[in-house]
Amino acid sequence: MSHTPGREPTEPPADPTPLDRWVELDGVVNMRDAGGLPTRDGRMIQPGRLLRSDNLQDLSESDVRRLVDELGVSDIVDLRSDTEVSTEGPGPLWEVESLKHHHHSLFGDGRKVTAEQALAMPEHSTRPVRDAQFWSDHYLGYLSTRPDSVSAALDVVSRSTGATVIHCAAGKDRTGTVTALALDVAGVPREAIIEDYALTGERLERIIARLMPRDLYGKALSQQSVEDQLPRPETMATILDTLESEFGGGEGWLRAQGWTDEDIARLRDRLTT
Repeated sequence: MSHTPGREPTEPPADPTPLDRWVELDGVVNMRDAGGLPTRDGRMIQPGRLLRSDNLQDLSESDVRRLVDELGVSDIVDLRSDTEVSTEGPGPLWEVESLKHHHHSLFGDGRKVTAEQALAMPEHSTRPVRDAQFWSDHYLGYLSTRPDSVSAALDVVSRSTGATVIHCAAGKDRTGTVTALALDVAGVPREAIIEDYALTGERLERIIARLMPRDLYGKALSQQSVEDQLPRPETMATILDTLESEFGGGEGWLRAQGWTDEDIARLRDRLTT
C-alpha cells in the first residue's frame, strides 16, 4: 500500500470498546449505546438503536437537543413504578412533541412502591446477604411477575423509527434485565452481555451520588453500601443460564409471551441492520 513519505499508514479503526459507548450528558451518568456489541453471526448491534440509561429527570436543554437531533431518539421506555413517575414528575423530554413515551412498570400497576422496593433494598435492618444470587433472583422476579411490561418494552424497540432509550432510576437492575433480554435475542454472545451489564459498576458511585439528593431515594440509599449495589457478572450469567435452560434463550421466553417468528425477526433486524 502506498502512502505519503514520512508518514505511517493510517491504521483501520479498532472495534468499538465498551467505553466508546458511553453517552456523556450533563443530566445522566449511566447512559450508553448498545451499538458496537458483536453478534454470534458476525454482525453487530447498530449504533442509535438501543440506549440504556439512568433517570432522565435532570437533562439539560443541550442534553435534550443532543438526544433528539444528534442521536435520533424517537422513543422513551420508562420502567419505573407508578410511584416513582408521579413523585418525580415529568422530565424535560416530555416537552418534546416528536418523542413517544412508553411507561411499562416492572411493578404492579397502581401499586405504591417504596424506594427500598424500587431499588431492591430490604426495608428492615435485618436483611439478606445481597450477593449475586440475591440479584439474580430479583431480576428473574421481573420476568415472572411483569412479563407483559418486559415484552411491551421490547416491542417498542422493535417498532421504533429511531433510537429507543430504556431507563429506570439507576439504569442497573430493571434496565439491565430488559436490555440483556434484547441483546440475547439479537444474538450478542453471553460474555458481551455480561460485560455490558457489569459496566455500570464503573459509574455506581456517581449514580448513587446523583440519586441521593432526591427525596424518594436518598434515605434508602444512605443506609446501603456501594458494595451492596455492585452489578456482579455472576448475576447476569445466572439470568442467561436460566433463560436458556427454561426457555431456550431470550427468543424462547418471548415466544412464551406470544411473540411470533415475525415479531422476533423484527426485533433482531431492528437492532442489527
